[in-house]
Amino acid sequence: MKTLLEISRLRGGYHKTEVVKGVSLAINYGDFMGIIGPNGSGKTTLFRLITRVIGSSSGTILLAGKETSSMDLKDFCRKVAFVGQETDVDFSFTVMETCLMGRIPHLKRLQFETRQDLRIAEEALALTDTLGLKNKRIDELSAGERQRVIIARALTQEPELMLLDEPTSHLDIGHQIQIMDLLKKLSRSKKLTISMVLHDLNLASAYCNRIVLLDRGAVYKEGVAEEVLTYQNIEAVYKTVVLVEKNRLTGKPNVLLVPKEK
Repeated sequence: MKTLLEISRLRGGYHKTEVVKGVSLAINYGDFMGIIGPNGSGKTTLFRLITRVIGSSSGTILLAGKETSSMDLKDFCRKVAFVGQETDVDFSFTVMETCLMGRIPHLKRLQFETRQDLRIAEEALALTDTLGLKNKRIDELSAGERQRVIIARALTQEPELMLLDEPTSHLDIGHQIQIMDLLKKLSRSKKLTISMVLHDLNLASAYCNRIVLLDRGAVYKEGVAEEVLTYQNIEAVYKTVVLVEKNRLTGKPNVLLVPKEK
């Protein structure tokens, strides 16, 4: 598989606290990758390092062979889109106005959106089934609708790589499946490479072609679901007893929690 993003011996964190401690991994073209691990294992910090929100203390990140730290920021944002954990908003832009923000990396300073930009935004809204909401205010939407609009905004960047930090957090199981199905469809129809942080191990198992398990800022295990989601790996990293069975419908590992008290 051809590599889109290559991370080598990456280290970084906040102030004098190192959170990511020598991570090396590759995201290949066409990947639908899940990044899992307990709280504090460095998942969100890893994405902040990749997206240049914070700087690294050492290591390299190559995007299609180019070191990201030396790339023009607009050029970087044309290739990489990021969807954060929180989708709450403190403004009352319309859905269309929110979606068009994704075109900023493609516009010159003080340039207005063109018909082409509007067409791209409408296509993104249609793909996420939110075109009918385009005149609504973003702060009037449900959590599931708002999440789909934020994904549409990322799509309008026309990226090669989309990174999502817990895209199903705060959603009920119906909306979780809706979002994961949407992302899977987009990865196929748009030939979009996707990597996401997930807390739900069974969602990662069901949808992701590759899974990376982080522990204390380093890669503990990576591979397909059957290689990563073993009871030995989960118990070692999460410090809890689980039962792992094969899902009778998908054939993928299914993680069952074992309560300490009955």
